[in-house]
Amino acid sequence: MSENHLRRLEARGQGVWLDGITRADITNGSILRLVDEDGISGITTNPATFEKAITGTSDYDQDIQDFARQGLDAGQIVESLVVADVQGAADVLRARWDRSARQAGYVSVEVSPLLARDTRQTILEVHRLWDVINRPNVMIKIPGTIEGVAAVRQCLIDGLNINITLLFALDRYQAVVEAYLDAVETRLERGDAVDDLASVASFFVSRVDTIVDEAIRERLATATDGTTRTVLEQIRGKVGVANARLAYAHFQNVFNLGDARWDKLAGGLARVQRPLWASTSVKEPGRRDTEYLEELIGPRSVVTAPRATLDAFRDHGKVRGDTAAEGLLSAEATVNSLGEVGIAFPVLLRQLEDDGVRLFADAWVRLLKAVEDKARRYQSAA
Repeated sequence: MSENHLRRLEARGQGVWLDGITRADITNGSILRLVDEDGISGITTNPATFEKAITGTSDYDQDIQDFARQGLDAGQIVESLVVADVQGAADVLRARWDRSARQAGYVSVEVSPLLARDTRQTILEVHRLWDVINRPNVMIKIPGTIEGVAAVRQCLIDGLNINITLLFALDRYQAVVEAYLDAVETRLERGDAVDDLASVASFFVSRVDTIVDEAIRERLATATDGTTRTVLEQIRGKVGVANARLAYAHFQNVFNLGDARWDKLAGGLARVQRPLWASTSVKEPGRRDTEYLEELIGPRSVVTAPRATLDAFRDHGKVRGDTAAEGLLSAEATVNSLGEVGIAFPVLLRQLEDDGVRLFADAWVRLLKAVEDKARRYQSAA
């Protein structure tokens, strides 16, 4: 039997999570097999993956029909479907959560992306969703917008497990880490437990390369200076990993035994807020389909990927060491060189955040519309 390379990631201290679930994954034992055979230790979801699951199969039609005939509106139906899937997946992973002393076995679900710019409503909705799902091994996902960071801090102070998503920029990641540390300190100061508080920070990778490589192509079309063209060619396809490695370096510096601040929190049994590498499917032709997973291997981190990418890595992924910590000086040089060749990286990162919020909101609206159409048909037939 060939070696399972996903297991080698687990052996290096990196969690591997599945990105996206369907009802069938829960009922046919697929998730349990991934846990038992591949060491999968968590699941991420988002509005786009739920839209594909709910509208792309007939698995949910009977539930939609039943809910529609009970008089539920589209929003209530969607929430009922999503909550049921998250609860089912969390129940499957509960044994892994118990065995790992609550270090693994989490399912994360997004708060409504329509609230991404509203701190107060996000906090209220996260609490409501947490209570409705009612599973200890769930994380609620909050977008890492400026408004979201404030919501993250408060929800962590309130003792809720949080996955901060849509992180692209190093300074925003640093703000998220600070929000976590501050929340843990606040809880300890008022005598609250922190040993059961879990959080990950989802740093996106491939989307960075997509937008930067497009900017590089546009710059190459007009650049005449040989040195500039050489730099542009050298950094193409490398910025996403470089950006993530800078985030990992910050993580290592902060959550480091020997650092006075972290030593105090760790003494209070606080857990590390792990970086999670998201958007790890390679989209550019000609590149290895396992490249992002191979280049961002690191202890105490997590990587999430869709089924096809996990299948590819299981088959032919390469594990050469703790690659997320490699080439820090080179990573800094790669990112810094963008400004030197006329590409405004911070502007592109802000665009990625705006686009990410919009795309998740669009997926949510499409999902509501599709369910509303189905519900209307069932109510008409009643």
